[in-house]
Amino acid sequence: MDFLHSQESLTAIEWMLRAIIAFLFLLVVARSLGQRTISQLRLLDFVIALVIGNIIAHPLSDEHLGLEGSMITTIVLVLLYLSGIFGMLKSPYIRKLINSHPIIVVKDGEIFYESLKKARISIDVLLEELRESKVDDVKKVALAIWEANGKFSVFLDPKYEPITPLHYQMETAPFSMPRTIIKDGKVDYKELAQIHKDEQWLVSSLENSYQTKVKNVLLATVDDKYNLKVFLYK
Repeated sequence: MDFLHSQESLTAIEWMLRAIIAFLFLLVVARSLGQRTISQLRLLDFVIALVIGNIIAHPLSDEHLGLEGSMITTIVLVLLYLSGIFGMLKSPYIRKLINSHPIIVVKDGEIFYESLKKARISIDVLLEELRESKVDDVKKVALAIWEANGKFSVFLDPKYEPITPLHYQMETAPFSMPRTIIKDGKVDYKELAQIHKDEQWLVSSLENSYQTKVKNVLLATVDDKYNLKVFLYK
């Protein structure tokens, strides 16, 4: 394990071993940090991601730097990060210190220019975010908030909200998530067993309804009424 320490030179195999160990180590670190860090880069998340990446990167390109020290430093930083997350959950003061406050940028169809400056976003960015939320007119917005994670929360004025069955007091069927039973031409037998069907039923359904075979199917799902939706390779 000498390749973990500072060396005058490393062989190609030792460089490869350093890279493999660093990669596996970062996977463990990312798993320890949790999905929140990956999906939502708040201030604390951004700092830890930036620092850890910088610490691990140098020993992978400089044989005079040991990998062991970087790994120890990273472990300490992860513990500090987790302590910060725990502190935010327990202490409003720490939460206020680390997290930014949400900023209201639009209210009742009016744009707050001072809020845009505080959030450091331009009119173009605001309009882009509204378009991504399927909003074509600022005047339709009851409330738009720039969240601490850099994402927009947009709420339309009630009169511009889409009509739903609830408005007409219509009965609707309960939501049911379709099950994926074929993916990339391969049958998921576990999912098939969950709906109490066998491969013979699946093959027969494909041949009768789509005149195709399992190997030609990119994706196939089935709902709770056993209705198949099939997507073929194109």
